[in-house]
Amino acid sequence: MAEGISETTEKKNTVNIHKNMIENANGQIAIDQRVIEEFAGHAALDCFGIVGMSTISVRDGIAKLLQGNSIGKGVAVTQDEDGQITIAFHIIVAYGVSIKTVVSNLINTVKYQVEDFTHMKVKQVNVFVEGVRVID
Repeated sequence: MAEGISETTEKKNTVNIHKNMIENANGQIAIDQRVIEEFAGHAALDCFGIVGMSTISVRDGIAKLLQGNSIGKGVAVTQDEDGQITIAFHIIVAYGVSIKTVVSNLINTVKYQVEDFTHMKVKQVNVFVEGVRVID
């Protein structure tokens, strides 16, 4: 009898991840791509050496620092057929910091936090440093 109970418990805790959908014994959860982008953007801003997210102006080709509710515009999230996520960041770093160290910290932090938040596997994190700013 204990074996049957164990099997039932294991099936309840199983999580299946499909494109844009997480399924478990209790139902389905759909997480919008913009939610992941906003979450990842805020997680990135918590990293040392990140001044902000940026976007490139199509008109003049200049990187612009995004403010407030626009954080998600500096992040792009795509999901492959297996449900794995690829995240691309366009960031501005602080002057005087090691870009390699800042980016490595950003990748590890965001990957951990997004996987913990969504229960989806982060396949890759790409970072594009668009500028450097002096922090007062």
